[in-house]
Amino acid sequence: MQAEALAARVWPGRVCELEPIGGGITNHNFKVVVDGEAYVLRIGGKDTELLGIDRRAEYQASLAAASLGVGPEVIGFLEPEGYLVTRFIEGGPVDVHVPETLARVGETLRLIHDGPPVRARFDAFRVVETYRATADARGVSIPSAYARASELAAAIERARGRQPLRPCHNDLLNANFIADGERLRIVDWEYAGMGDIFFDLANFAVNNDLDEAEQRELLGAYFGETRDSDLAVMRLMRFMSEFREAMWGVVQQGISELDFDFAAYADEHFERLEQRSRDLGDFGA
Repeated sequence: MQAEALAARVWPGRVCELEPIGGGITNHNFKVVVDGEAYVLRIGGKDTELLGIDRRAEYQASLAAASLGVGPEVIGFLEPEGYLVTRFIEGGPVDVHVPETLARVGETLRLIHDGPPVRARFDAFRVVETYRATADARGVSIPSAYARASELAAAIERARGRQPLRPCHNDLLNANFIADGERLRIVDWEYAGMGDIFFDLANFAVNNDLDEAEQRELLGAYFGETRDSDLAVMRLMRFMSEFREAMWGVVQQGISELDFDFAAYADEHFERLEQRSRDLGDFGA
């Protein structure tokens, strides 16, 4: 088994107990117990570079997150494959619909965004274009909704203008947060890159279904005050977060070998994207 062989490279001559960790739809993850200590072995999926993933950049971002006390300790990086080994964090899921938790999320994201730079670049506007080109090259049908979404994305990019580049996570699913009893931890740094902080904030809001009041809580914790102008930017970047996720589902149809219905995933997010476009009103008209 590949995972066992990889574990033997990290812990040669030692007994390793491996257990698959479910939930991921890009990689294969295993909990590895060695001499009573628990770790995570992350085996990247096939052709994930076509998703914009740079494994060495992920490694660097993981080290940076660990140095900030946000990410798990990094144990090793297997080359040339680019597989990552981190310490397993014992903890539970995070209920983000609680003001205290939203405050901790805002403070944690601010810590990340003020942290050391990473070698990758994440630009949501270019990502959706690249995903379309890759899907085309792989013979995947592009949904008709892409054309209108692309027009709105261009209008949003013009409205945003040039923004300072800051280290961002860019995949803030609830499953990537762990409460260990002392602090809030964030895992899965494979999409990390220098980008727009509002993509991170909006991505968190979209992935966790924050209502407007909760978005205000998040922004208040992050900036120290709540401004209507920031909420308006969140609305724009929520659209881009949904657009990125929809196109991620499209391109995965031509890449992934995992047993997952990526077509249905893309359809779901394009349906949600329609709601995001309605939230924008006549913006971009």
